[in-house]
Amino acid sequence: MGHCLSCFKTQTNADSLSSPHRKKDEITEIVTTSQVPSVMTPDYPQEEPLLCDNENSINCYKNNSTVQNAITLSSFSDIGSSEIVSLQRTNVNCEKAPKSFYQKLPSIPRTMSSLGSSEPRISESKINQLFDQYKDSLDEAILAEGIENLCNDLQLNPDDFKVLVLAWKLNASQMCRFTKVEFVQGLKNLKTDSIKGIQLKLNDITSELKRDTEQFKDLYRFTFKFGLDVSTGQRILPSDIAIVLWRLVFTNNEPPILDRWLSYLEKNSHIRGIPKDTWYMFLNFCEFVGDDLSSYDDTEAWPSLFDDFVEYENDQMNQNVSKSDIKIQD
Repeated sequence: MGHCLSCFKTQTNADSLSSPHRKKDEITEIVTTSQVPSVMTPDYPQEEPLLCDNENSINCYKNNSTVQNAITLSSFSDIGSSEIVSLQRTNVNCEKAPKSFYQKLPSIPRTMSSLGSSEPRISESKINQLFDQYKDSLDEAILAEGIENLCNDLQLNPDDFKVLVLAWKLNASQMCRFTKVEFVQGLKNLKTDSIKGIQLKLNDITSELKRDTEQFKDLYRFTFKFGLDVSTGQRILPSDIAIVLWRLVFTNNEPPILDRWLSYLEKNSHIRGIPKDTWYMFLNFCEFVGDDLSSYDDTEAWPSLFDDFVEYENDQMNQNVSKSDIKIQD
């Protein structure tokens, strides 16, 4: 199967000389269709069969003993260039062989498969132009005036909840300041490069926050860091800033206890600041007590400020009960 055409010619001449009973000008050889072309000349070399590393294709060529061609050749040495070899083919059916080619094709990379994606392409140059439109003339950042102009273009008030959401998505390090890195990378993460795109994204995120409690918790934790003055190394949030941010972050899902809590902080001026653990735990506190402080357990590991608040609220409730009893007796 792997011999070249000259080997067949040499062997044929040797056999015809050694066997007087065999006709000199005839020889019948059974070969596969992959070895002998339909038209052959004496000088046409036979190529080695192509071996495919696909197991199914090998078996198709190697083991299909019924798929053979009976080729009647007049003497190899006497074939002229104009003579046609008679070729009879029977039951040729190797449909599985071409599969080896397709199985070797590499998979399409994701970058190529996503060429037809409907997602809009984001232009970093447009984001840079947008940043330059609002940035401060003396600083590579958008400061208070630029943020106010940005809010006007977004049709938002500077104290709107969506402005806090935007700062969260930009991962802003402090209030009234968006650096170029924060602004550019933030809009790239939001997959938008225009004012209209920012508006649409903020609407979607605001709606999602009402349903996704984990996302809201992340926003809530960010708000504490956002309120700190990092330039002075501040670690405790001033009470007046904390009150403003608590009202802001709970704009769309205000807990029942919030108004009483903020009123308590406003009445007690000696409370100068809110530590991070108190800010974080207040979210758990709201979920635990609900609208009734009777479920509060002061033996639990709550911040002391919560103990003082519950005690104050209980005293206020007792005083109200006592006053109502006095009126009834009168």
